[in-house]
Amino acid sequence: MPTHIDTRVRLNTLITCFAITVDSLEVLANSLKAGFLEAIVNTTQSLLKNIETVKKNKRTCIELMEQTHELLDAIIIVHVKSDTGGILPPSTLNHIGKFTETLHKIHTFVEAHQSSTKVRQFFCQGEMNTLLKDCKNGLAQGLNFFRLQSTSIMTNVSKMQAEAKQRHQEVLDMINGLSDTTSSDRASMMSRVYSQSQNSSQSISMLPSEPKIFHGRESELSNIVKLLGGEAPRIAILGTGGMGKTSLARAVLHHPETTAKYTQHRYFVACDSATSKVELAALIGAHLGLKPSKDLTGAVVKFFVTAPLSLLILDNLETVWEPMECRHDIEEFLSLLTDVQHIALVKGQPKYTGHTLFWVHCNP
Repeated sequence: MPTHIDTRVRLNTLITCFAITVDSLEVLANSLKAGFLEAIVNTTQSLLKNIETVKKNKRTCIELMEQTHELLDAIIIVHVKSDTGGILPPSTLNHIGKFTETLHKIHTFVEAHQSSTKVRQFFCQGEMNTLLKDCKNGLAQGLNFFRLQSTSIMTNVSKMQAEAKQRHQEVLDMINGLSDTTSSDRASMMSRVYSQSQNSSQSISMLPSEPKIFHGRESELSNIVKLLGGEAPRIAILGTGGMGKTSLARAVLHHPETTAKYTQHRYFVACDSATSKVELAALIGAHLGLKPSKDLTGAVVKFFVTAPLSLLILDNLETVWEPMECRHDIEEFLSLLTDVQHIALVKGQPKYTGHTLFWVHCNP
């Protein structure tokens, strides 16, 4: 079992390396104007402050932070090593978005174990265990995507600090190189990023597969397909978790009538990794192939205004809609989308009444 000195060494190593890594991420965020990077920087900066005052369950908090650092380093590397000036394909951006959500959960867990905090009183032990499980699962998914091994104990502070400084210099070199890149060069790089996704009849949104097993929702499927045959409907699929809303949406996406009408202009965006309007717009923008920026809200709306008849499915939208602090911004964004006459919108979102919707219930 690690001694108190071992824990202190690990914590000091974390703090030293995190500080350099956060600086590197901040340079990337300010230069590339990518929404998730900014959110990652803000959350990580707060984490860095909170980890110093953790008193309870310190070993677990440190283990979470060590794996978090591994993933932060991987995110820096994937930007630096890309031959597209840091413009990432939608699949990678989606995983970074999911990691951002996990990072928020880790922040909540660490904050709850500080010496004096009001956060922990809102969690019973069972909820805290569930939160920890979610943190570990999210980190495991990220490590698997970036093909990283679970981090070992960080005790060689000089080596870790040297690697962090080297990574920071690589970021600076990359940004300096981008300053010499013309806008046409950037456009060309972006085109290369998405070319593989556009080689098929599917759009860059990399549509999920049609569900192999789909029973018991034929009536709802028929109703939605019929509605989509009209003039750009707005449809909300309602139901509690586990009722098959995502499978229903995927079945709608691949239905022959849907494919015939919307052809390659079908977009399926999983929204469960977004935690704000800006991050939701960043996710949608990535699937549309838009150039990353700090806030893609306007660019997403403009895209659909000038695009042909399109179908946009926002799966698990309720995740970002339900928090009251986000609701107004999300509904405002949805209002802008529903004002576009030639876009059909399907979303998993309860109780939104900003525009006339067709409601499809997934009952038990």
